[in-house]
Amino acid sequence: MNQFYKNIALWLVIFLVMILLFNMMTQQEQQKQSISYTAFVSALDEGRVKEVVIQGSNIQGTYTDDTSFKTFAPSDPELIQQLRQRQVVIEAKPEEDRSFWMTMLVSWGPILLLIAVWIFFMRQMQGGGGKAMNFGKSRARLLSDTQGMVTFKDVAGVDEAKEELEEIVAFLKDPKKFTRLGGRIPKGVLLVGSPGTGKTLLARAIAGEADVPFFTISGSDFVEMFVGVGASRVRDLFAQGKKNAPCIIFIDEIDAVGRHRGAGLGGGHDEREQTLNQLLVEMDGFESNEGVILIAATNRPDVLDPALLRPGRFDRQVVVPRPDIKGRTTILSVHARKVPMSSEVNMETVAKGTPGFSGADLANLINEAALLAARANKELVDMQDLENAKDKVLMGAERRSLVITEKEKRVTAYHEAGHALVALKTPGGDPVHKVSIIPRGRALGVTMYLPTEEKYSQNREELLNTICALLGGRVAEEVCIGTITTGASNDIERVTTIARKMVCEWGMSDRLGALAFGEKEGEVFLAKDMGHVKNYSEATAEAIDAEIQRIVTDCYDRTRALLKDNAALLERMAQELLEKETIDAEDIKRLMHDEGPPVDNAVATEGV
Repeated sequence: MNQFYKNIALWLVIFLVMILLFNMMTQQEQQKQSISYTAFVSALDEGRVKEVVIQGSNIQGTYTDDTSFKTFAPSDPELIQQLRQRQVVIEAKPEEDRSFWMTMLVSWGPILLLIAVWIFFMRQMQGGGGKAMNFGKSRARLLSDTQGMVTFKDVAGVDEAKEELEEIVAFLKDPKKFTRLGGRIPKGVLLVGSPGTGKTLLARAIAGEADVPFFTISGSDFVEMFVGVGASRVRDLFAQGKKNAPCIIFIDEIDAVGRHRGAGLGGGHDEREQTLNQLLVEMDGFESNEGVILIAATNRPDVLDPALLRPGRFDRQVVVPRPDIKGRTTILSVHARKVPMSSEVNMETVAKGTPGFSGADLANLINEAALLAARANKELVDMQDLENAKDKVLMGAERRSLVITEKEKRVTAYHEAGHALVALKTPGGDPVHKVSIIPRGRALGVTMYLPTEEKYSQNREELLNTICALLGGRVAEEVCIGTITTGASNDIERVTTIARKMVCEWGMSDRLGALAFGEKEGEVFLAKDMGHVKNYSEATAEAIDAEIQRIVTDCYDRTRALLKDNAALLERMAQELLEKETIDAEDIKRLMHDEGPPVDNAVATEGV
């Protein structure tokens, strides 16, 4: 009620100021007394007129006692002569050509402008969060039943995460089922997973399944340019939650406000830390928030403050992983519901060819296939459209308009043939699915591999084989062309990264043993490289560099020997690439079969 009276007083003061400004603008006009023309002539005959200003038919003047007057003169040709005879000071001005609307605009324009400003501020003060005088209010949106309903039927590929969250929904619908044995519902659930795995989609499914209010807000919505606004919005958010309990609050990208405290940047009064402190208190502080369940999503759980992750705040961490082949098949089927598919389309085949794809990647794959089919004026999406869409997503769009010289095209053919041949001749390597020298994305050529099974870890032999396959392009240039080019820059970068991780992270060096070098725990607000802590001596650093160089050199020599032993096959593959520009698994099998005995991984190649 006190705030109400303060607002009334504020607007009363604004209204009085407006009246004062209006009076100041009209005061000058009101000071001039309006008289009849007869009175003006009489005053002129009596000698009481001191000076006049004539503007068309309007006459303004001053008496000898310095009082002002104004009048309207008819057409009187003798007026000027009478004024001159009585020695009145005469000032003449041209007649104003002002229309009625112009007069109204000049007279009432300032007042109308003030009224418009007053109405604007009134609406701003009465508005919701984010407007004037209300920037401390929460920006959380209450989802209604009509806003794009999503249920658990629309979520696929993350069955374990669905089970965890279905239990939350079941508790909200029937709390006694879980509390009769003394249990309590988790206060918070943290969804953790890579980008595109479906964390936000799961939250939307909870909103569609639960018959309770669902508030949603982004982590970045808390922090503002004003100090203390973030903490104020957190308080207001949970106040809304208490009023609507039982309810669910969903915070997307919580790492925007939940990072480690005490980073040494910004001091103890950092706005981000104040917001986090208030969030910690609201989640599990002195006052309880019964019936308010907090669900948050992040793809950076490593940077979150430990106090935020403890039981009592986020009791559960639900991992939303990338889907396996079964999950990818289900996800593709869900996204294909709204797309007319040909009867020949086999989603399991498509899923086998998309290892490592997230839910967002698969949705994009279906969308790209639909666009390609529409571009070709097809009525249904077929397997060829899905295959072309997969190539576009994995390797980028074809750039056939790029003009490449025959010399560069020849170098690219040998380069890609080297990649493919080393992968085929290496035991346990991934089968080669397609090789192309058509520029795609930022690359002049692409060699695409297609794993036959899901891989969650790799042994040392597989990593060394990967390094050899990456070096195959560079070595093929050296063996067949007699020179080296810049085309292997990305390959060399990936080779160096794998070799360094083998030595420094995975303990795969015989010389240095099973030791990890370099701590990743740096300041969370610093850049990735600056956050890497060196915890070893200079002598050890030299040994690490020497071991990395040894691994790469050994693989380079091994790759060179392999390509020299198969020079004829490399030449045939390169010539076929120059002729066709793209060769697939069938062409590769034919080339390998023409060579003679099958290679070690011929079975894997057969299954492509």
